[in-house]
Amino acid sequence: MTINAQVAAARQRLRDAGLSPHESDLSARLLAEHALGWSTERLLTDGAGRGPDGFSARFEELVERRASREPLHYIVGHREFWGLDFEVTPAVLIPRPETELLVEATLARVPPASAATIADLCTGCGCVAIAIAHGRPGARVIATDISEEALAVARRNAQRLGVGDRVEMLRGDLARPFDTICDVVVANPPYVVAGARAALQPEVRDHEPGVALFGGDDGLRLVDRLIREAPSRIRSGGWLIFEFGFGQDVEVEHMLAASPELAFAGLERDLQGIARTAIAKRR
Repeated sequence: MTINAQVAAARQRLRDAGLSPHESDLSARLLAEHALGWSTERLLTDGAGRGPDGFSARFEELVERRASREPLHYIVGHREFWGLDFEVTPAVLIPRPETELLVEATLARVPPASAATIADLCTGCGCVAIAIAHGRPGARVIATDISEEALAVARRNAQRLGVGDRVEMLRGDLARPFDTICDVVVANPPYVVAGARAALQPEVRDHEPGVALFGGDDGLRLVDRLIREAPSRIRSGGWLIFEFGFGQDVEVEHMLAASPELAFAGLERDLQGIARTAIAKRR
């Protein structure tokens, strides 16, 4: 059987397992590339031939894992974010495209030649901190996470992507591991409502770390703490930028409006028009 025929069979296997057509097509292709060690271009060129020895068994094993709803990016071990390739493991959330809004909003408020100090809280695999460090070579970046396993992944990503000397990784809760006054504090805190666990996709519910997902009964427990605690680490005129969940925008605006130390500055929306990112200025 040719490689292309095996990929086609895998697509159908994944659709039968409940994946959408798009997810099935993407997963089958990327798993084949991973098993072969090939680029997309080579798969397109050489996929009409038979695979090398051992490919069929290796590919079938990977497809079976994906059919069991293990996340694709945990299987292949990496995920693209902001044009950079990040290692991901079950110790960290898989980066989402909408989280790039945090990077965009931060870079828009830090001049290119700036020597700003920027803190990224709940850093996970380090994608936001490292993307910011790439975009602002003169900046100092501090990244925190409560999980030592997540920080280990983030450190490896920082070293491999060439910013290990400019991103300081600290273990701890939100901004508590440091007392540096920053120009920007950025965060992607846990914000999923605890009671929504059963409604989540199996890939998320059964595989991604709950400590990085769930934000209490209303999803806003960590957001509330962030709004109360982060200003002590932000200079006057500096910025707090953070991600929040679908449908939480009105409550987030109310929380920021009630803050004596922060002035609400706006929301950023994703390509579907959904509010995802809040921006506030330190008074």
